[in-house]
This record gives sequence, C-alpha cells and structure tokens, in this order.
Amino acid sequence: MNITVTKKSEKKFKGRYPLIQKEDLITTPKSFSDEWVTFIDSKGQFIATGYLGEQNKGIGWLVNWQGNVDADFLGNLFLKAKSHRVAYEQDESTSAYRVFNGEGDGLGGLIIDRYDDFAVFSWYNETLYQKKAEIIRAFKASFPEIKGAYEKVRFATKFLPESQKLFGDDAPEPLLVVENGVTYATYLNDGLMTGIFLDQKEVRGRLVDGIAAGKTVLNMFSYTGAFSVASAMGGSSTTTSVDLAKRSLPKTKEQFEVNHLAVTDQKIVVMDVFDYFKYAVRKQLSYDVIVLDPPSFARNKKKVFSVAKNYGDLVKDSVDILSDKGLLIASTNAANISLEKYKKMIVAALEEKQVNYRFKETYQLPSDFKTNKHFEEGNYLKVFFIEIEK
Repeated sequence: MNITVTKKSEKKFKGRYPLIQKEDLITTPKSFSDEWVTFIDSKGQFIATGYLGEQNKGIGWLVNWQGNVDADFLGNLFLKAKSHRVAYEQDESTSAYRVFNGEGDGLGGLIIDRYDDFAVFSWYNETLYQKKAEIIRAFKASFPEIKGAYEKVRFATKFLPESQKLFGDDAPEPLLVVENGVTYATYLNDGLMTGIFLDQKEVRGRLVDGIAAGKTVLNMFSYTGAFSVASAMGGSSTTTSVDLAKRSLPKTKEQFEVNHLAVTDQKIVVMDVFDYFKYAVRKQLSYDVIVLDPPSFARNKKKVFSVAKNYGDLVKDSVDILSDKGLLIASTNAANISLEKYKKMIVAALEEKQVNYRFKETYQLPSDFKTNKHFEEGNYLKVFFIEIEK
C-alpha cells in the first residue's frame, strides 16, 4: 500500500523525521491497515516504510528509509539496541533499564524495559499491537536470556486489559531490582506503573552518591518514594515523602524496608502537595533539599495542575520552605516544553521571589533512553539542580 505525503512534509521526512501527523498526508485513510505502508513523495518516489496507527501523538511512524520492514530488519533493530546497552548489561549494580526506546531505537510506538530477567513491553497503538507475534519473535531471538515478559496497553481500547502476561515465566511479586546499588520493589503486572520511573536513574544516582548527605529532604509527588530511598541510602538525615495517592504510603514503606532502612526515621505523608506547602509554612518547617517531580498533568477534586501553567507556583512555594543555600531539584517529563522554556519558567519564579540562585547541574534522559537526533521532542526529561540563597 502506497501513501503520498504532502509537498510541505516531504523535506522533513526525507531528513529522517519519524512522526506522522494527519496534515502530513494528502489523504488520510478512513481506517488504518495493520500492514507496513510505503510512503512516497509527490513524484511517486519512495521515502520510507512505516505504519499508521491511532495514538496519543501523531498517527504513525516512519521506520525504514532503506527498504521494507521484515523479520531481518526487526532482528537488526533489537541487536543494535542491545549492543547500545552493553554497559548496563555488564553493570552488576543496576538490573533495571530500558532496552528499546521507541523511535530512538528505530521503531516509534514500542518501548521495552528490562527488570532483571524480565521484560515489560509498552504498546502505544493498535497497529503495532497487531504485529505483536513478529515483534516478539525478533525480540526473543536477540534477548534469549529474558525469562518472561508482561505488556502494557497504552492506547484506547475496550477489549484489552491495560496490563497482562505476555510470555514465559511469572515474575515474583514484588520483583526486587537494583539501580546504583539500591534495591527497589517492582510489580510488573499491577496496572500501567511498575513502581519506579527508570528515566530518573542518574538523578537518583546523585542522591545515592551523597549530594543530600546529612541533609533533610522533601520529596514532592513522591509516588513510591524512590527519590527518598536514594537520598536515605546516600546518607540524608531524614526524608519526607508527600503524595496525594493513598497507596503511596504502603508502597514507600516497602521501598525503605527492602533496603533495610528504618521507616520510623522517615516521614510519609498522604496529602495534596499544595496543601503540604501551606502546612509546612504554618508549622515553620524547612528542608535542605526539595525534589519537585510532578506529573505533566494532574487533576484532583480541588484543582487541575499542568506543568506549563503551574510549575512556577511549585517553585515559589518551595522557596518559602527551603533552607538558606538549599538545593532545589526541579524535574519535568513534559515533552511539549523545551529545556530553554522550562528554565525560563523556573527563573521567572525565582526572580519573583527575589532570591539568589545558581543552576549547578542539568540532566536529560540517560543513555538507555536512546533518542533520535531528528526528533528532539523525544528527549522529554529535564532536570535542574539549583542552589538557592535567600
């Protein structure tokens, strides 16, 4: 099947930009075929092979600019992806990392994470999901050491569970993995989340290395407390983890326990983050290190939060309860905000608070989250370490 792209879009696609939008096609098919599709220019010349599929961004991906997509092509993608991560494979202090990162590894719409001897596949559209059998065959040939796998369905469907076993052995519950020498309890078949966001490994690594040693740490939007555990393992005097989700309390306790850390030395609070800021001001609490890593969009009964509109408010609230010469670890995974724009938002909030500040360290995605140089929005993670002097 041939599909013609618009004259306007030819240049970017020939330049290896992979994501297809509706407006890039002369005509959009009423229904998407589950076959690989040949994309051609206005003169009928081949541009690339790819596919169309409804997903949360775009309507498909270009995959191979050299020819067809077949078993050999997929096998080579997986072998290349594996060779890119040899350092992780050989690192005994880290057993959880990304082995295949969508368009960064050459196939947009599919992500595969490794948790010790198990894999977790995330499917972002139905078209690739229909090709599951051939993709798994190619994966197994390249990763024979994987004992079992689970899958997460991250596209809209009424017929599939969001998480289920894919093949092989059952993973233990919890499955204990290590990262930077710290143990984390993960659950591979408990909804879309596993208990840890693997893209933050380098930031947690800095905490494990002792950047917060002897300091009090406040971890906002703490989820399962991974930043708190990393801080405690790096010698922080105490941590406070705040999250609105009730399950964050038992999940965070478990992360401390699997590292043989006394939970009584840590505080775990189930509360709205903005309410906690007010509470901390009332109680005259202050912290040496504050970690701000909100979801890019969240809604509770009282308000809607989005990084684009409300991140500055979080920064200003943090300044009010940060010790003098305290460290703010500001993080976002919002792909629609560039690094420069994100920095400007933070600077505007700090200027408003009339404090002195110094941007000390910057992190983006670690090397296992391989990105595509032609697709900048794929490098979504942005983390700044900022020293603030009042």
